[in-house]
Amino acid sequence: MALVELIMPKMGESIVEATVLSWLKKPGDKIELEESLLEVATDKVDTEIPSTHAGVLKEVLAKVGELVKVGAPIAILEAEVEETKPTAEPVLAPKPSVKPDTHEIAVSPESHSNGSQHTVLDFKSSSKFYSPLVKNIAKEENITVAELETIAGSGAEGRVTKKDILDFVEHRKLGNTIQTNHPVSITASTAAPVISASAFAGDEIIVMDRMRKMIAERMVDSKRIAPHVTSFVEADVTNLVFWRNKVKNEFQKREGDALTFTPIFVEAVALAIKDFPMVNIQVDGDKIIKKRDINIGIAVALPSGNLIVPVIRNADQLNLTGLAKAVNDLVKRARNNKLKPDDIAGGTFTISNVGTFGNVMGTPIIMQPQVGIIAIGAIQKKPAVVETPYGDAIAIRHKMFLSHSYDHRVVDGALGGSLVRRVADFLEKFDVTRGI
Repeated sequence: MALVELIMPKMGESIVEATVLSWLKKPGDKIELEESLLEVATDKVDTEIPSTHAGVLKEVLAKVGELVKVGAPIAILEAEVEETKPTAEPVLAPKPSVKPDTHEIAVSPESHSNGSQHTVLDFKSSSKFYSPLVKNIAKEENITVAELETIAGSGAEGRVTKKDILDFVEHRKLGNTIQTNHPVSITASTAAPVISASAFAGDEIIVMDRMRKMIAERMVDSKRIAPHVTSFVEADVTNLVFWRNKVKNEFQKREGDALTFTPIFVEAVALAIKDFPMVNIQVDGDKIIKKRDINIGIAVALPSGNLIVPVIRNADQLNLTGLAKAVNDLVKRARNNKLKPDDIAGGTFTISNVGTFGNVMGTPIIMQPQVGIIAIGAIQKKPAVVETPYGDAIAIRHKMFLSHSYDHRVVDGALGGSLVRRVADFLEKFDVTRGI
């Protein structure tokens, strides 16, 4: 038996830290290889961390609610492996506990090349806990402890996250402040007044959960970053509806999966993006990044009422069967809280099927850093004028609205409108003789 230090694993691109939500095992428990050990939350998704060794859990180093960097130790395990060096006894120092009200960092002033100096930070007088990363940024940006205490944290138990402090730095440079716990002066003339909500007798106060706070923050950020414009198209999808009704039972019997409309919509969007690749981009300052892969996100409503957007990678390279299986798998795992961070990373365009809620259309908000999102409305039977060899006639047709919200910084109306029109064209001209 040997003592092994388990570390916080890398869980996806751009993820550098995670918050411990709960430990699924306690010291003394026997752990199997790849057995789930704890549950953590990143800024993308909640996920379970499996053990990299089999053995007995000796000590937990990361407490519930603690923000832990990728690569940092989280536990010590007595692993079922042979000692490679019997004479060298492994010594692992347990992670020292840090109390928020006693931890102190004293930094001597350091001069930069521009002549500025770091602020000396003393956290002895603060009752709040700040992660080493936040303290580091505070030191680099000359943020005082008093200023830190005005930042309303979006992390567990109101802790200040990396994003919170970077937003504070950005807005301080612009001459205003945001997300404050205490009244502060707003020097920007364009700052909107904050109107406080009121609670009266009989009102129910519901505290936002972590995911709802994250969604709220990202939606506000997206509207602030991107000027949204929305183009609408109504599509006649009668042929598509008849084709699906004809083949769905055969598909279910053969594949063991349902054939919904969503994979068909994903296929149409991926084909349209190939025709208009300049919507498959991201903005980086004054540069445009044209993405090579077409990774389509699909918005999924969770039982909690929250929303999550798992991603189908290289959607343009999958046939309809592959898309159907990918959609069904991601939706099922999303609703069972089984998604991994990589499942919701790397999206380049998003689809939101608002028709599942009976909505005829919507004006969706862009998922940053993407520049476009399409909402699919409910399919409804409507009387419509159709052309026949004997003249125009009124017939009952299956119709639906598509709405494309796009970032008007880089996508103009001609491009944004053309993309959604092309999606509608693919759906309207669906081949009814197509096999599965």
